Amino acid sequence: RDFLARHALDAPDLVELFLWDEQTFLNRTEGSAIRRIGHLRWLRNIAVALGNAPRSDSIINALESRRGHDAMLDEHIEWALDQHT
Repeated sequence: RDFLARHALDAPDLVELFLWDEQTFLNRTEGSAIRRIGHLRWLRNIAVALGNAPRSDSIINALESRRGHDAMLDEHIEWALDQHT
């Protein structure tokens, strides 16, 4: 039971995960080792995954919605957006 996927994290929608606010991240990763990376690194990692995903308007919109919150995250968002141009 401890090793079963929680909160549909075994087949996630990356855009949905990228739009989680910090409280949602904390609630949904409670009891999971992934929580240790923190919300900001979570977003960074998903930005990279979105950059490697097939282009879609929802991905572009999600990436652009997170711009301007953190310099490190912005760097990864810009990289991801560049992958879709």
